[in-house]
Amino acid sequence: MKKQPYPDYMMETIELVEESRPDRLRTEPRRPTPEEKEALLRNYHPDYRPGTKRVLKIGPNAGDTSMPVPHEVADVIEAWPLIDPNAIDLSEPDYDVDILIVGAGGAGSMAAFWAYETLKNKGIRNPEERILIITKLRYGDANTIMAQGGIQAADRFEDSPTLHWLDTMGGGHFTNDPELVKILVTEAPKIIKFYEELGAMFDKFEDGSFLELPGGGACRYRLHSCKDYTGLELFRVLRDAVINRNIPYLEFTPAIELISDGHGGCAGVVALNLDTQEYVVIRAKATIITTGGYGRLHIQDFPTTNHYGATMDGVVIAYRLGAKLRDLDSTQYHPTGAAYPEQIVGALLTEKLRGAGSQLVNKNGEAFIYPLEPRDVVASAIIKECAEGRGIETPTGKVGVWLDTPMIDMIHGKGTLKRWFAWVYRTFMRYGIDPSKYPILAYPTLHYQNGGICIDKYTRVLNAQNKPIPRLFAAGEVTGGVHGKNRLMGNSLLEISVFGKIAGITVAEYVLKADKPRKMTLDHVVKWMKDCEKLKIPRERKSPIVLPDYRFLTTEKFVPVRELKKILRVF
Repeated sequence: MKKQPYPDYMMETIELVEESRPDRLRTEPRRPTPEEKEALLRNYHPDYRPGTKRVLKIGPNAGDTSMPVPHEVADVIEAWPLIDPNAIDLSEPDYDVDILIVGAGGAGSMAAFWAYETLKNKGIRNPEERILIITKLRYGDANTIMAQGGIQAADRFEDSPTLHWLDTMGGGHFTNDPELVKILVTEAPKIIKFYEELGAMFDKFEDGSFLELPGGGACRYRLHSCKDYTGLELFRVLRDAVINRNIPYLEFTPAIELISDGHGGCAGVVALNLDTQEYVVIRAKATIITTGGYGRLHIQDFPTTNHYGATMDGVVIAYRLGAKLRDLDSTQYHPTGAAYPEQIVGALLTEKLRGAGSQLVNKNGEAFIYPLEPRDVVASAIIKECAEGRGIETPTGKVGVWLDTPMIDMIHGKGTLKRWFAWVYRTFMRYGIDPSKYPILAYPTLHYQNGGICIDKYTRVLNAQNKPIPRLFAAGEVTGGVHGKNRLMGNSLLEISVFGKIAGITVAEYVLKADKPRKMTLDHVVKWMKDCEKLKIPRERKSPIVLPDYRFLTTEKFVPVRELKKILRVF
């Protein structure tokens, strides 16, 4: 007897989903009014839950009531450093380079590639000798390779960068930096061409034109994809390009503190060799921070789509040197993280599934939200359904709604889901669930750090006076401004590509004119420690976290965890 994919009580709700499917194939769910969207967000989005945030008391954003941050974020920022600054010998750096890139995901790799090409075009021989990448884990252990759905670019006749700009600003509730968004959307078509020339295999029709699907909050079809492995495919060709240029990189060597030049600028980093537990001192004419986001902080105990090293290190060390932060009061919870089976809870179920026609359906078989609203609206609608008892509970006590994936084959033809969504198909088949025949259970999962370090259009890091911090640059998810309070699908791979490229070019041109930093000091860390003392911050609270420790799960070791009962349910 063939084993059924779900328990009996869950199969009973699937029968209601199947009964309602013919009607839902004919008509889309009603789109909520602006007033209804606002009510959904305020009543159900985690960002609006009372008591979950606080105003920072230390650093450039101290007292900024417009940006209370989640307690988990505040606990990592308002913490003692990992190092004793008086015990670090800065007199003889272990490495001395022109360009130091901290982080080896998409943004860091783009910065390295374009820094190399810019130096080469300026007549520099062996430009790879001027560059060093350091990364916390292995080269490529980053959220970039986990991005599934696609990358946006307005390159169709009926589309335009202006429409892309409006969609992005609207999706971010018009809190984005409009200048950064303008750069994002105008550079987008060039980025697609760049990846194609590197060899990326985008989804196309037989005539060679791009297969482009809609994304939530977008008014046009502009999502370029590589099945549901888009980030992995783009990074495949980008990493090859970096490695083929012999650009050196250090693995298992996270940056744990920036070094000051004594005049408010950056002179390099103190890193930690995870294998030997020895400190590594690196002097650099210019440093680019591309360390990604904070998904592994598990804000409000949500599961996450993020890779193991996503602990906000870049924000922490830049903030201590004087970088201003923005939009960290907003966290993106992807509407559709896997809620069943238990082994993959929190794993990303790409928005592209909804772009291809699958709908979100409650236990009564009702489609309750237009599936391509912006992510924060859809996530709030799912939370509302579950909070009001219309979700489906799993055997372990988790809850979710059905993502009606069989609709994809019904709309586009048999075999489409398996062809377009290879990861989703293979992952669920491993657990006996055929997503082309049965819906899959979904619930919001922590996905993206909307805010971060303030930068200008040249990717220079800004201080509290909105002035560039000398020698310090940043790109990618570690920064804020591009997405405002909510990111649209496909704009993350685009952001790391566009601003990684700008950072690489800007820094390469900068170091050709700049002198090496004459002084290296950790005085700013000493000052930070004095501020921690004044605020009576517990000595056991230290950052950057570097790696989350899932063995002990206490508030001292790992911020988001509240109590053992909750731990066991979340993890």
